[in-house]
Amino acid sequence: MKILLDADSCPKPVRDLLLRRAAKLNLRIIFAANRQIPECDGAQMEICSDKENAADDRIVELSEKGDLAITRDVPLAKRLIEKDVSVIDDRGRVFTHDNINEYLSMRNFKVGLADNGLEIVRIPNYGKKELKMLADALDRTLTAMMRLQGTGSAPA
Repeated sequence: MKILLDADSCPKPVRDLLLRRAAKLNLRIIFAANRQIPECDGAQMEICSDKENAADDRIVELSEKGDLAITRDVPLAKRLIEKDVSVIDDRGRVFTHDNINEYLSMRNFKVGLADNGLEIVRIPNYGKKELKMLADALDRTLTAMMRLQGTGSAPA
């Protein structure tokens, strides 16, 4: 099992949390982005081209069944779920086979509104509450994944 992070727009507290969890559990972690991400010691850095969706394509290419990906990109989440990769976003929202199409429909609807000049509500800044929700979802997801894979200890 490895952790893949869509790192282009990922807040630093999220990167730090993921690096700590990966180190504690001795998991490989890969950051994919179109630029070098500062302070990512302990992570494999995949610098992708500036071509649209290059980082997304690289994450999909590197992912395998049983991996965990962190992204807020719903179309990318759908691609990963189709490969049986577990996916959560940086606010702790868990994407599954059962809910991904609903999230994708909502995302496409909002994009359509924005494309037609209608203002959409933006997600507020990232803070302690959002980081806590991610940490909780991350621990639940990793625990369930480790049980399924029979790899022993759960996150603390």
